Amino acid sequence: MFHKRNPPPGSRPGTLAISPDSPPPRIHVYQYQGDELEERAIDDVEQLGAYATSEKTVWVDVRGVGDEAIVRRVAALFEIDPLALEDAVNIPQRAKSEARERHQVIIARLPLLTDDGDVDSPQVCLLVGRDHLITFQERPLGAFDPVRERLRSGIGPIRHLGPDYLAYALIDTVIDRYYPVAEGLSHELEDLEDEITERSTPEALTRLHRIRHQLVVLRRIGWPQREAITSLIRDQTPFITDEVRLYLRDTQDHIAQIMELIDSCREMTISLMDIHLSAVSHRTNEVMKVLTIVASIFIPLTFIAGIYGMNFEYMPELQRRSAYPIVIGVMFIVAFLMLGIFRYRGWIGTPRRRRSSRGVTGPER
Repeated sequence: MFHKRNPPPGSRPGTLAISPDSPPPRIHVYQYQGDELEERAIDDVEQLGAYATSEKTVWVDVRGVGDEAIVRRVAALFEIDPLALEDAVNIPQRAKSEARERHQVIIARLPLLTDDGDVDSPQVCLLVGRDHLITFQERPLGAFDPVRERLRSGIGPIRHLGPDYLAYALIDTVIDRYYPVAEGLSHELEDLEDEITERSTPEALTRLHRIRHQLVVLRRIGWPQREAITSLIRDQTPFITDEVRLYLRDTQDHIAQIMELIDSCREMTISLMDIHLSAVSHRTNEVMKVLTIVASIFIPLTFIAGIYGMNFEYMPELQRRSAYPIVIGVMFIVAFLMLGIFRYRGWIGTPRRRRSSRGVTGPER
């Protein structure tokens, strides 16, 4: 479920609440312009000072936020306001896009399936400046490796456009991570539908509840993500160019398709739950019908056996040799007669059909 670390009540704005489980920051810098690319791991945060005033495009990738001193120093070097830093460190935040004085703050949530079947949603905060991009990852995720390879190879316009295009590439990578998770759940639901339709089991119900929980998490992090991308396209901000907005429209289409798939899957889980409950109810009714029929047959037989089980001395039938087989025969006749009536009424076997006065056949009522 949703767990967020908050500063103590009454704390001033910008107070950081760092999780003790958060790893210490590992900082990587990518500086590029045209055909030039410099990639470097930063051992001392003070080395970032040279990149803060660079005329080239700079990407500072901070993986882990477990050291408050380092995080605050990065913020000081790149003039990140306290509220934006709070959004980056106090995890998790709702996906959003906000324009600040020196940065466009973008919060993204990355969907990951864990080994135990839950959906994890680590946070990535992107701070888009005029000539730099700073990303704070909750922990090293490896999700942005394809973008790093594009930077190294120089394929496409990624080295020739500004930090806003790089931010678009990272956001698009995050959105693409929704596809395998959502499609995997969709395929699992299709298999589960066949299983529940044929014979519903408690194991199938457990799987259905797990998938439903996963879809709830995906929807909870996906809809704000869609709103954030829409805000980036709609709002006029100096940190996002019109050219990059065209690319973001494509990403908007992707997240719209994903959310439609997730909503369809949620509706499918509701339908499968109804099918499961109907199947359980039908099986229960069938069992009760069989028990009722058996009990109904034995009620008159028990009545007959009860009469002749009474120890009265003057019962003329008890003195006849043929009395026992006659009583047993009557019991069989009564039992078969009741079975015939039940079948005629359509309570057991195939319902008897008759032709109505208008020539339309229907079950006997």
